[in-house]
Amino acid sequence: MAKNNSFIRIEGTLDGLTFYRKNGESLIKTKNRLSRNRIMNDPAYKRTRENMREFGGSAVCGKSFRESFAGIVRLVADTFISSRVTGLMRTVVASGAGLRGERAISLVDHLDTFVGFNFNIKKPFDSHFNAPAPAPVLNANRDTLTWNVPDFNSDTYVLRPEGATHFKLALAAGFVSNYEWDPATKTYVPVEASPNGIGGVIYSAPIALGGMVGAATDLEVDLSAQGPVPATTAVFGGTAIVFYQMVNGELYELAQGHCMKIAVGG
Repeated sequence: MAKNNSFIRIEGTLDGLTFYRKNGESLIKTKNRLSRNRIMNDPAYKRTRENMREFGGSAVCGKSFRESFAGIVRLVADTFISSRVTGLMRTVVASGAGLRGERAISLVDHLDTFVGFNFNIKKPFDSHFNAPAPAPVLNANRDTLTWNVPDFNSDTYVLRPEGATHFKLALAAGFVSNYEWDPATKTYVPVEASPNGIGGVIYSAPIALGGMVGAATDLEVDLSAQGPVPATTAVFGGTAIVFYQMVNGELYELAQGHCMKIAVGG
């Protein structure tokens, strides 16, 4: 891959060279002359096909993970959230049971892989909110998540973005099924179709920045309406902080500064 530093910006393919833009840069690469038919049928590319299948499964499972936090992911995630979550799924499938290219994605056996994952890599949750508080707690049925945050001083424990006057703490929970290879469809499918890619989020009341909050903050996400949680379905809990600016008595959500991490899995 080469960079085009000319003032002339070209996009498209010319004489076997493909010109394109990525992340604000003009790049050049040679046209791929390897046909899809050869990749899919040539025995020399067996390992490539195996990797393609498992990558596809990781992407599908990662999509369910993101969808389970659909109620807040828009606010707290960076532009690379999709690829970063897929990367986590790849580490899980690498140790899965089965043949290469068909290994299981067992999330319930790798919960620790996700705990501590920040939805915005440049805005770690613990750097913006570090008040002394226990981690969220899942109940025995794994369908209700609670987070109890004792009173704290926001000047000490909250890193406010420019312009913020208030914030809300948020608690999110989501269900993601294990995934397995289905020989009939030749795709990865969820072990349990439901609940999968489903979740909920709840916000605290607005809290003014400056001094003590004045009371404990107690949040609860109740997903019991989804029914019993299968043993092959993982539950992930995320803690978040969202910032606002008050203008003429109205609170407006800031365009930046929000963050969230996976705090617990069960």
